[in-house]
Amino acid sequence: MSAISANAAGAIGGAGGTNRFNELSSEDFMKIIFTELQQQDPFEPNDSSALLEQLNSIRAIESDIDLTKNLQSIVFQNQLATAGNLIGKTVEGLTTTNERVVGNVFAVLREGDNVTLQLDTGWEIPADNVTVIVDPASLPQQQPAG
Repeated sequence: MSAISANAAGAIGGAGGTNRFNELSSEDFMKIIFTELQQQDPFEPNDSSALLEQLNSIRAIESDIDLTKNLQSIVFQNQLATAGNLIGKTVEGLTTTNERVVGNVFAVLREGDNVTLQLDTGWEIPADNVTVIVDPASLPQQQPAG
Protein backbone atom coordinates (compact mmCIF):
# COMPACT_ATOMS: atom_id res chain seq x y z
CA MET A 1 0.00 0.00 0.00
CA SER A 2 1.40 3.39 -0.94
CA ALA A 3 1.83 6.16 1.60
CA ILE A 4 -1.05 8.11 0.15
CA SER A 5 -3.30 5.09 0.15
CA ALA A 6 -2.44 4.40 3.77
CA ASN A 7 -2.98 8.04 4.77
CA ALA A 8 -6.22 8.30 2.80
CA ALA A 9 -7.47 5.03 4.29
CA GLY A 10 -6.65 6.35 7.76
CA ALA A 11 -8.47 9.59 7.00
CA ILE A 12 -11.55 7.77 5.73
CA GLY A 13 -11.71 4.92 8.21
CA GLY A 14 -10.00 6.49 11.15
CA ALA A 15 -9.79 4.90 14.57
CA GLY A 16 -12.96 3.17 15.64
CA GLY A 17 -14.49 3.42 12.17
CA THR A 18 -15.36 7.13 12.38
CA ASN A 19 -15.26 9.14 9.17
CA ARG A 20 -12.50 11.75 9.27
CA PHE A 21 -12.32 12.31 5.52
CA ASN A 22 -14.08 15.68 5.75
CA GLU A 23 -11.47 16.81 8.31
CA LEU A 24 -8.76 16.51 5.66
CA SER A 25 -7.69 20.08 4.82
CA SER A 26 -6.13 21.16 1.55
CA GLU A 27 -2.80 21.45 3.36
CA ASP A 28 -3.08 17.86 4.64
CA PHE A 29 -4.01 16.72 1.16
CA MET A 30 -0.91 18.39 -0.32
CA LYS A 31 1.30 16.80 2.36
CA ILE A 32 -0.07 13.40 1.41
CA ILE A 33 0.61 14.06 -2.29
CA PHE A 34 4.18 15.23 -1.63
CA THR A 35 4.84 12.25 0.65
CA GLU A 36 3.59 9.95 -2.08
CA LEU A 37 5.78 11.63 -4.70
CA GLN A 38 8.88 11.51 -2.46
CA GLN A 39 8.47 7.83 -1.65
CA GLN A 40 7.67 6.50 -5.09
CA ASP A 41 10.11 4.35 -7.02
CA PRO A 42 11.69 6.55 -9.74
CA PHE A 43 11.81 3.55 -12.08
CA GLU A 44 8.08 2.86 -11.59
CA PRO A 45 6.43 6.22 -10.91
CA ASN A 46 2.84 6.28 -9.71
CA ASP A 47 0.17 7.84 -11.87
CA SER A 48 -0.70 10.94 -9.84
CA SER A 49 -3.65 11.84 -12.09
CA ALA A 50 -5.24 8.45 -11.32
CA LEU A 51 -4.59 9.09 -7.63
CA LEU A 52 -6.26 12.50 -7.80
CA GLU A 53 -9.22 11.00 -9.67
CA GLN A 54 -9.63 8.36 -6.96
CA LEU A 55 -9.55 10.97 -4.18
CA ASN A 56 -12.03 13.16 -6.06
CA SER A 57 -14.29 10.13 -6.51
CA ILE A 58 -14.11 9.41 -2.78
CA ARG A 59 -14.99 13.04 -2.00
CA ALA A 60 -17.91 12.92 -4.45
CA ILE A 61 -19.23 9.71 -2.89
CA GLU A 62 -18.96 11.23 0.60
CA SER A 63 -20.79 14.31 -0.61
CA ASP A 64 -23.55 12.18 -2.17
CA ILE A 65 -23.95 10.18 1.05
CA ASP A 66 -24.24 13.38 3.11
CA LEU A 67 -26.73 14.85 0.63
CA THR A 68 -28.85 11.70 0.72
CA LYS A 69 -28.92 11.73 4.54
CA ASN A 70 -29.91 15.39 4.58
CA LEU A 71 -32.66 14.85 2.00
CA GLN A 72 -34.03 11.86 3.95
CA SER A 73 -34.13 13.97 7.09
CA ILE A 74 -35.96 16.78 5.28
CA VAL A 75 -38.50 14.34 3.81
CA PHE A 76 -39.11 12.78 7.23
CA GLN A 77 -39.56 16.19 8.90
CA ASN A 78 -42.02 17.11 6.14
CA GLN A 79 -43.98 13.89 6.76
CA LEU A 80 -44.05 14.62 10.49
CA ALA A 81 -45.26 18.20 9.93
CA THR A 82 -47.92 17.03 7.48
CA ALA A 83 -49.13 14.40 9.95
CA GLY A 84 -49.22 17.05 12.69
CA ASN A 85 -51.63 19.06 10.54
CA LEU A 86 -54.05 16.13 10.76
CA ILE A 87 -54.60 16.58 14.50
CA GLY A 88 -58.29 17.31 15.06
CA LYS A 89 -59.29 15.92 11.68
CA THR A 90 -61.26 12.74 10.99
CA VAL A 91 -59.29 10.17 9.00
CA GLU A 92 -59.96 6.77 7.51
CA GLY A 93 -57.29 4.30 6.63
CA LEU A 94 -55.72 0.89 7.11
CA THR A 95 -53.99 -0.29 10.26
CA THR A 96 -50.78 -2.31 10.05
CA THR A 97 -53.01 -5.43 10.12
CA ASN A 98 -55.05 -4.11 7.14
CA GLU A 99 -58.19 -3.29 9.14
CA ARG A 100 -60.12 -0.30 7.81
CA VAL A 101 -60.72 2.15 10.67
CA VAL A 102 -62.07 5.68 11.18
CA GLY A 103 -61.45 8.19 13.95
CA ASN A 104 -60.33 11.65 14.93
CA VAL A 105 -56.57 12.18 15.09
CA PHE A 106 -55.48 13.32 18.54
CA ALA A 107 -51.73 12.53 18.43
CA VAL A 108 -48.87 11.90 16.01
CA LEU A 109 -46.16 9.45 16.98
CA ARG A 110 -42.66 9.06 15.62
CA GLU A 111 -41.61 5.43 15.79
CA GLY A 112 -38.14 5.13 14.30
CA ASP A 113 -38.50 6.23 10.69
CA ASN A 114 -42.29 5.84 10.72
CA VAL A 115 -45.03 8.34 11.49
CA THR A 116 -48.19 6.94 13.08
CA LEU A 117 -51.50 8.66 13.81
CA GLN A 118 -53.31 7.87 17.07
CA LEU A 119 -57.09 8.00 16.78
CA ASP A 120 -59.66 8.73 19.47
CA THR A 121 -61.16 5.30 18.75
CA GLY A 122 -58.03 3.61 20.10
CA TRP A 123 -56.64 2.65 16.69
CA GLU A 124 -53.32 3.65 15.19
CA ILE A 125 -52.80 4.21 11.47
CA PRO A 126 -49.44 4.61 9.73
CA ALA A 127 -49.51 8.04 8.08
CA ASP A 128 -48.85 6.40 4.70
CA ASN A 129 -52.05 4.33 5.04
CA VAL A 130 -54.51 7.24 5.35
CA THR A 131 -57.10 7.11 2.55
CA VAL A 132 -59.64 9.79 3.61
CA ILE A 133 -59.19 13.06 5.50
CA VAL A 134 -62.16 15.13 6.68
CA ASP A 135 -61.89 18.47 8.47
CA PRO A 136 -64.90 18.62 10.82
CA ALA A 137 -64.77 22.43 10.72
CA SER A 138 -65.49 22.37 6.97
CA LEU A 139 -68.63 20.24 7.27
CA PRO A 140 -71.88 22.10 6.60
CA GLN A 141 -73.68 23.11 9.78
CA GLN A 142 -77.14 21.59 10.27
CA GLN A 143 -79.92 24.04 10.91
CA PRO A 144 -82.05 23.27 13.97
CA ALA A 145 -85.53 22.00 13.15
CA GLY A 146 -87.96 24.77 13.72
